[in-house]
Amino acid sequence: MSTATENPSTRSTHRHAVRHAPMAPLYAVSWIDTVAAWLLAMLWILPLLYACWTAFHPAEFSTRFDITAPWTLENFRHAWQAAPFARYFFNTTVLVGLILAAQMVLATLAAFAFARYEFRGKNVAFALVLVQLMIMPDILLVENYKTMARLGAVDTLLAIGLPYFASAFAIFLLRQTFMGIPKELDEAARVEGASALQTLWRVYVPLARPVYTAFALVSVSFHWNNFLWPLIITNSVQSRPLTVGLQVFSSVEQGVEWSTITAATLMTSAPLLIAFLLFQRQFVQSFMRAGIK
Repeated sequence: MSTATENPSTRSTHRHAVRHAPMAPLYAVSWIDTVAAWLLAMLWILPLLYACWTAFHPAEFSTRFDITAPWTLENFRHAWQAAPFARYFFNTTVLVGLILAAQMVLATLAAFAFARYEFRGKNVAFALVLVQLMIMPDILLVENYKTMARLGAVDTLLAIGLPYFASAFAIFLLRQTFMGIPKELDEAARVEGASALQTLWRVYVPLARPVYTAFALVSVSFHWNNFLWPLIITNSVQSRPLTVGLQVFSSVEQGVEWSTITAATLMTSAPLLIAFLLFQRQFVQSFMRAGIK
């Protein structure tokens, strides 16, 4: 009985083909992803490029492109004088910082309790937190306004931020993170004489730093751009944020001045754009470590 022997060179060629055969579909998928990413990037950056062009050129060039068009900062000066932007920036910065500080403190304490303590009604309480994630904030506008009116807080920065002080999203994220921390660290901290709050501050908070960073980015971006609730609850310049202040430029009797509007819009969004460009690597790493999609 004879057996056929395979040529070593044939076996080597076969192994080489098998090893590299699946790579072609992967390259195709990677190429498609790259093209899709570029298309999405263009969709995002084209309005920004238009805004930059219109804001830095005279009004007559807001609807046509001319490479010889002169550059100017007059639109920014006009926008700054047409509305009290200094006050709007101050209000927005204070508001965003106040909301973020309250959310961090309250969410940290609540998440620690849900993750490490057993108490009656714990599951029901956490279910109510999850229900809050499913409720759109716009549904509560009327009730929130009535509550602020009863408290006498209408037309104040506190009224804008108070409904957002307790964040169900932050509680959920931190609870999941705290539950993944080994309980042995709690026992080691207690052996060293640390109290519950000391354990939370010195053990849990440092380990959850990526989650705090990721949530801070979400919170600051949302409340910097929030419009509807501040519009409803404020009546005066003293308490209006930037987004509400921008509506001044939509009521020009002589018509819409796109050059002034785009200049005001760029001034409003500039802090977030600059922060993203400077810290984009930290942004992405924080989201990846926190598991936010």
